[in-house]
Amino acid sequence: MAYETILFQPGPVARITLNRPDRLNSFTVQMHVELRDALGKLGEARVVVLTGAGRGFCAGQDLNDRASPAGEPVDLGTTVEQQWNPLIRALAALPQPVIARVNGVAAGAGANVALACDIVIAARSAKFIQSFSALGLIPDSGGTWALPRLIGQARALGLALTGEPLSADRAAEWGLIWKAVDDDALDADVDAIVAKLASLPPLGLAATKEMIRSSWQYSLDEELDRQAGAMRRLGFSEDFREGVAAFLEKRAPTFTGR
Repeated sequence: MAYETILFQPGPVARITLNRPDRLNSFTVQMHVELRDALGKLGEARVVVLTGAGRGFCAGQDLNDRASPAGEPVDLGTTVEQQWNPLIRALAALPQPVIARVNGVAAGAGANVALACDIVIAARSAKFIQSFSALGLIPDSGGTWALPRLIGQARALGLALTGEPLSADRAAEWGLIWKAVDDDALDADVDAIVAKLASLPPLGLAATKEMIRSSWQYSLDEELDRQAGAMRRLGFSEDFREGVAAFLEKRAPTFTGR
């Protein structure tokens, strides 16, 4: 597929850029199709970086991209079911760590796409805005699920009901994102964590991601049993043996994902 609304650089580090800077990278149906196609072509990528072109990360849904004329009823449930939900599920299900490089405003569903990634690093000039209430809507794209889990009910309700912009520094302080960095340090910071993750055993990273993301549904006893099963499986991996051998031999390990 030829991409018109995203840029895709496959490889050990797969980089995907939402590329509609004139519309703050807001989503159209075409962008959804192209992004999900790219997510299905990651191959042997160890890490995925998702970012936006220009001055923003993503402004959510492009309200001009509607089949119905302005003012006419539109079935937003279908939009969510066919476009946003599959995207959020795809990001959560990827075995690779996904880093959101938030270079500017992340608003509406765009904010929640960032929060659906595993690690969010934002430039200090970036803002996170749950802009749904102004349109009489709810925070979709996982928003109502992620917000209270990340920052608690009081802060989640405050952000969702008022639509007040949240600075990157405050987002990091609240635990909504991993960290906020100076704008001119964003690339170096992202590249450093990409290099770190790409050097680690991929089976362990994938298992860690899956278990943390699914742990909400289990009791402590159930989670302890799941941990035992995961450790048993990973302990039999070639990567674990390589890691131990490299440590004992005082050399750099080479992990193969087996």
